[in-house]
Amino acid sequence: MFSKILIANRGEIACRVMQTAIRMGVATVAVYSDADAQAKHVAMADQAVHIGGSAPADSYLRGDVMIAAALETGAQAIHPGYGFLSENPDFVEAVQAAGLVFIGPSASAIRAMGLKDAAKVLMEKAGVPVVPGYHGADQDPALLAAEAAKIGYPVLIKAVAGGGGKGMRLVEAAAEFADALAAAKAEALNGFGNDAVLIEKYIQRPRHIEVQVFGDGTRAVHLFERDCSLQRRHQKVIEEAPAPGMTEAVRAAMGAAAVKAAEAIGYSGAGTVEFIVDGAGGLRPAGFWFMEMNTRLQVEHPVTEAITGEDLVEWQLRVASGEALPRSQDDLRINGHAFEARLYAEDVPAGFLPATGTLTHLEFPPAARADSGVRAGDVISPFYDPMIAKLTVHGKTRAEALGKLARVLELTEVAGSVTNLAFLRALAVHRGFAAGDVDTGLIARDLEALVVEPVASGAVVALAALGALGLHGEVPEETGFALWDPLVQSVRLVAGEVEHEVKVSALGGGRFNVLVDGVAHKVEWGVHWLVDGKSVAAHVVPLGASVSVFAGHGFHFDVVDPLQADASHAGDGNLIEAPMPGLVKGVFAKAGQVVAEGDRLAILEAMKMEHALLAVRDGVVAEVLVVEGAQVEAGAAFIRLEEAG
Repeated sequence: MFSKILIANRGEIACRVMQTAIRMGVATVAVYSDADAQAKHVAMADQAVHIGGSAPADSYLRGDVMIAAALETGAQAIHPGYGFLSENPDFVEAVQAAGLVFIGPSASAIRAMGLKDAAKVLMEKAGVPVVPGYHGADQDPALLAAEAAKIGYPVLIKAVAGGGGKGMRLVEAAAEFADALAAAKAEALNGFGNDAVLIEKYIQRPRHIEVQVFGDGTRAVHLFERDCSLQRRHQKVIEEAPAPGMTEAVRAAMGAAAVKAAEAIGYSGAGTVEFIVDGAGGLRPAGFWFMEMNTRLQVEHPVTEAITGEDLVEWQLRVASGEALPRSQDDLRINGHAFEARLYAEDVPAGFLPATGTLTHLEFPPAARADSGVRAGDVISPFYDPMIAKLTVHGKTRAEALGKLARVLELTEVAGSVTNLAFLRALAVHRGFAAGDVDTGLIARDLEALVVEPVASGAVVALAALGALGLHGEVPEETGFALWDPLVQSVRLVAGEVEHEVKVSALGGGRFNVLVDGVAHKVEWGVHWLVDGKSVAAHVVPLGASVSVFAGHGFHFDVVDPLQADASHAGDGNLIEAPMPGLVKGVFAKAGQVVAEGDRLAILEAMKMEHALLAVRDGVVAEVLVVEGAQVEAGAAFIRLEEAG
């Protein structure tokens, strides 16, 4: 076993790897960028090495610096985590050339699965079922159109070097094919430097089921399946294991196909074989097809660990150090059911825009496994993925586990940034999801209902006012009195665009009269809050000039300083501003240009995604206030419009 390893990653996955290494007595080396100097993973490690600037290209994507840090600190091996360099075969070869061990598959295995078209040809030869489609090298548009017609519409155009939904288009009729092909190729070239595409049959009611595999370079085992069908724009949201509706016959067929795929490329370490499954009419042995293989540890591996009782990072360390596979296939069993929800800093009502902010408050309930790379006081940076935590629960049955997930999401407390927590809660109690009726289109079908943000009740606003005034806990009996008469205190609270006027009278003994926007509420503090005679389970957290009330949902209010209340002014409706900090990737507008509502004026890159800034109305560009390549803060002015003519 290694005595010291370097983790070539950051955040949640770096912390996750360190947890197992620490338990096994293996020393750890962290690496960090400028933005991560005070990060959680840096604090957890035995040693830490600064590797460069905040942008990934200046730090976490620099393989030479990672290797130098490992050699400098005496690490014997490098764990890549996921993302960044984890599936870069050139990095694997450089690590090995430096006399170090790469904790993961060989460069040849990564290359074999790196391009979707080549991987599918390889899988066909190995006897693994693949989706009907065209995976050839000839990219002539006429040939591709003919192949699409041969497959039969609807078809899916996919970038061969793609991922995350980029370079992908659904085409439902022949007349739409040419435009969709051009758009997919342009996006693929921009995102991956390769505009080659493949075409495959579009499954009408698709489910995304993946199988966890683990190999030693010669043989492999599978640790059963995970269902990742709950997706938004091809991004996973909630994962579970095992898959609902799975039969032993289908599990055996999928597991055997996944093991065959891993052994065909001499796979070593943890990997995931992803299948597209036809969910119409139930699962069946002939109704699944190979989609791709992820040659790394997956984000959602905790649900597999929950149902098997195995530690996949420990497996990685043992196999990479030369030990045999820890378990045979016959040793592995499924115990119960598990769910994982991905908690992100993102503005759901604004279209799931990634968000930033300082986490002023962060608490997870003890019933959940919380894999997180941040703590209260940490900053969600614009340079990296905005994940706050992965919350995993386990139960004896699917219904029990789902009930636990809903409760855990109710009790999770986050303040300082907008999050997708309410969205996750809505999914956890969704009737169709609870029934196991899941497919990749569920979220899109019910999106309008799922993204509704909860509205604070008068009771919640009343509690927020008490928190803002420091009256939310144990207070002296005489607090709030002047000459033995109740002293009325006023406070103004703002939540989004809604402002509340609140007046509070302390009656003593933890009792209050609270007038919220003219409506009276009787509030009493004891073992629990009582509002208008009803018990309210709530946690009130004042945070400087703001206050949060956690009561099933998190409700967040800014406290208006009366001296500043009249100093604000209405925003400029002609001004197009950055919705978040980021890098200006492109500016397409020029002064004097006539634009129409919806025209793309600029591109902002933030948190690994590109966001188009559009004209909000018809008009003329009066000023262009940014240049391509500039790093800007949230609210930075991009374009100013004026009326035409």
